[in-house]
Amino acid sequence: METNKSKDPLHGITLQNMIEKLVNYYGFDTLGELINIKCFRENPSIKSSLTFLRKTDWARKKVEELYVKTLSKF
Repeated sequence: METNKSKDPLHGITLQNMIEKLVNYYGFDTLGELINIKCFRENPSIKSSLTFLRKTDWARKKVEELYVKTLSKF
């Protein structure tokens, strides 16, 4: 019997959920060191990060890659 469950680790995960989990795990200080983007380093917030990442594909890709690498630690 075959199931249609996605093998994509990002399947069903919202960008907001991803950022919240990463911030809870690393904190904004460490996130800003791991991914050098202004929205994590200067006056960071979930809202400002979402606004930036939704418009900036290369930065969102870095966040997704870190999320997948960190997934087993959550």
